[in-house]
Amino acid sequence: MNAPASARSSGSVRREQLSDEVAARLRSEIMTGVLRPDSYIRLDETAARLGVSITPVREALRTLRGEGMVELQPHRGHRVVPLTRKDIEDIFWLQSTIAQELAATTTRRITDAQIDELDRLNHALAAAVRDDDPQAITLAEFTFHRAFNRASGRIKLAWFLLHAARYLPPQLFATDPAWGAAAVASHDRLIAALRRRDVHTVVDLTDQQFTDGLARLLAWLDQVGLWTRGGC
Repeated sequence: MNAPASARSSGSVRREQLSDEVAARLRSEIMTGVLRPDSYIRLDETAARLGVSITPVREALRTLRGEGMVELQPHRGHRVVPLTRKDIEDIFWLQSTIAQELAATTTRRITDAQIDELDRLNHALAAAVRDDDPQAITLAEFTFHRAFNRASGRIKLAWFLLHAARYLPPQLFATDPAWGAAAVASHDRLIAALRRRDVHTVVDLTDQQFTDGLARLLAWLDQVGLWTRGGC
């Protein structure tokens, strides 16, 4: 007997979610140099390492091929495409450019109730930082910026930023206590500027977040020697 349509649909959604999770994990590992340039990602080895079946790994690699992060070489597997400093700078430039546009609109349109909600969300981030809980920090930071960007009312532009932000390796930042404290302090200044409807300061603080993130990621990649094979 065939499974009910609802069960099949639920299974399909879960498989898609699992594929997205694997893609996010592999994308982060490429961005942070865990998966080295020109190395090969093997289906069976990766599935065993991540504790999943081969199917979501295959689907995740198809996604990453579409993003130009890996390429399929016959009889060898999926090769990690090297990243240059310029590639990473371009990724952050794109995110910062979109984020600044959203920030300007948010400052003009946000309500007092929405600002109060951002203040509450920043307190949740501060608590996660105090608890030294990287998973909670990652979620709290994401939730804060989602609320901030959606307050602009420019949902499509916020969607584009969300997809560009897939290339940020959140665990790299969330495991750095200095970054967590700095993020909370920056959000406090952002909230104060929003209450004043100070567009210039809100946009500048938004730009600073991406400038800081870029500097931290490049410093990490220097530390792990990503560029020793000629990347520049």
